[in-house]
Amino acid sequence: METILKFVKSYFDWFYFPNVTVTDIVEIIIIAVIVYYIMIWLQSTRAWTLVKGILVLLLFMALASIFQFNTLIWIFKNTISVGVIAVVIIFQPEFRKVLEQLGRKRFLSSFFSSENGERNRKIDKRVLVEISKAVYAMAEVKTGALIVIEQDVHLGDYERTGIAVDSIISSQLLINIFEHNTPLHDGAVLIRDDRIVSATCYLPLSDNPDINKALGTRHRAAIGVSEVSDSITIIVSEETGAVSIAYNGNIIRKITREHFVEKIEELSRTESITGKMRRWKGFGRHEKSNS
Repeated sequence: METILKFVKSYFDWFYFPNVTVTDIVEIIIIAVIVYYIMIWLQSTRAWTLVKGILVLLLFMALASIFQFNTLIWIFKNTISVGVIAVVIIFQPEFRKVLEQLGRKRFLSSFFSSENGERNRKIDKRVLVEISKAVYAMAEVKTGALIVIEQDVHLGDYERTGIAVDSIISSQLLINIFEHNTPLHDGAVLIRDDRIVSATCYLPLSDNPDINKALGTRHRAAIGVSEVSDSITIIVSEETGAVSIAYNGNIIRKITREHFVEKIEELSRTESITGKMRRWKGFGRHEKSNS
């Protein structure tokens, strides 16, 4: 028996069992989550094409090392630092978007807030009713409109691209702003703290390739501003008169008059906002329909 035990012990001597602590397990989980989200990010951006190109280069350099192509190895070693800088410059919009999304996560809200503090209140019901009246009045006559409701992320950069208004919200005023051939009809209206603060604002266009090609510039601009902020953007299509809402990089199409106020209230200042958007994601990629 002793002989057998000695044999087994000697056979497994070459195995190394590290001393794993709770800290090590937590660290492994954190690294795994970070790697997972990096991979998800790579697959959803142009960076995935870059990664495949880098893998091809690494394979090529491995072959160069095996066959001792010294000149190629020297070129690779002396250009890799320049390549890293070039990658950062080329993919600067993607890196910026990731950092903006990280800063908007709810787990940071307790540590960072705007100078006035987070506005943990819903949009005034009267304001929503006035917006609803204007939106569906314009939808009936197919007048295009773009209305951005600011939330916790300040949209001062886009506000400055428009013309200052600073007015209480009324359906008549919104209809007049978007009336054809008026000085303020082109661009978006920005609403902050239940007031119209600016009109004719220019919004960033989304460059997401998965957006339905049937959607025009107005819808792409609405999705674009929702990708860089937590704003709620209302769109009235000039071609079809359909009313849509953009939020968090997604668009909910064909909102009916009966559900309009309810949808806006669901999206504004609620704790369960993330869960609700997850449920809506089942409608399709970057596009949702409301019957």
